[in-house]
Amino acid sequence: VQLVESGGGSVQAGGSLRLSCAASGDAYSEYCMGWFRRAPGKEREGVAHISSGGGLTHYAGSVKGRFTISRDNAKNTLYLQMNGLKPEDTAMYYCAAGGGPRSLWAGDFGYWGQGTQVTVS
Repeated sequence: VQLVESGGGSVQAGGSLRLSCAASGDAYSEYCMGWFRRAPGKEREGVAHISSGGGLTHYAGSVKGRFTISRDNAKNTLYLQMNGLKPEDTAMYYCAAGGGPRSLWAGDFGYWGQGTQVTVS
């Protein structure tokens, strides 16, 4: 499966952004999906996970209550709604496919997009 992220940009603290991840390939709906981020000088961090059917979600503590992961399997698209953005959310955001249940470990995911930059000032 190939993944292409979009929707990043620059926003002031407290603002919102919605990231999208368009997937190609017939197997998209079979995969658990995740959003990850990497800030300059920091390790890649798992942000949110969603089950293949979309019914189960899991979040990192740093974003819980502010970010919402969702998916539309009919459109082969994954989303990340980010509200209440903080400067520490500044990072390159990646979507990934193939993780295990509730996993926020990057090593579990076999397919990655190129990323979209989010900058919060």
